[in-house]
Amino acid sequence: MLETIVTYFSYPFVRYAFIVSVLISLCASLLGVTLVLKRMSFIGDGLSHVAFGAIAVAAVLNISDEMLLVMPITVGSAILLLAAGRNVKVKGDAAIAMISVGAMAIGYLLMNIFSTSSNLSGDVCSSLFGSASILTLKPRDVAVCAVLSVLVVAVFVFFYNKIFAVTFDETFAQAVGTPVRSFNLLIAVTVAVIIVMAMNLVGSLLISALIIFPALSAMRMFRSFLAVTVCSAILAVICAAAGIVISVVAGTPPGSTIVAADIAAYLVSTVVGNFRK
Repeated sequence: MLETIVTYFSYPFVRYAFIVSVLISLCASLLGVTLVLKRMSFIGDGLSHVAFGAIAVAAVLNISDEMLLVMPITVGSAILLLAAGRNVKVKGDAAIAMISVGAMAIGYLLMNIFSTSSNLSGDVCSSLFGSASILTLKPRDVAVCAVLSVLVVAVFVFFYNKIFAVTFDETFAQAVGTPVRSFNLLIAVTVAVIIVMAMNLVGSLLISALIIFPALSAMRMFRSFLAVTVCSAILAVICAAAGIVISVVAGTPPGSTIVAADIAAYLVSTVVGNFRK
């Protein structure tokens, strides 16, 4: 088995997929703790549906580099969702459901009407559950993902104290002069960037798992914000590494395999947490 793994990792495309998977999972886990504690974890699911609609538009327009269209649309939707969440007429959860479901419906409709692909079902399935194209990454794709990942981690580390304050007590944070709305916007935009990076890895329906499971697993074992964040990041990286290795060796879908590893980690952490209690 070890020789087989070493043989597979001698190929550049396997190493590229491994690096991208680890980076995306790391970024998702950092913001996942904040989203879970703020009860905003559903925003990741909503933005992933928006990204699906944007990918459909990019396919219809024959845009080769989808990120040029998907990134601004997803970031704009994050800003719109945050603004709609403060609207007394449209509550936050209703706004997310409205925009996400609408974007997915319109995206699928456009793919049916204007698609020139002979395998529409396969294209839709890849967009929803992740694509094997994660194993056909080019050095440029890895470089873009690395740059965006560094930016996400830098934002989280640099504004750690502010994010901590906004996560636990927005009222107090605002009272001491913290621009709460600006940091909520920063969190939403950062999540949108992570969503776009993760689309090819796990698809629009499974992205929330990368955000939620590591955070919940860490919360089963630790109580402090810093400990939960660090544990969440470590678990996310381990599950991503294990998932991509199993996927390559066993020939299973990369995204689903990584999510299955996250689920297994959650079950183990639950047992460990109960034992510690």
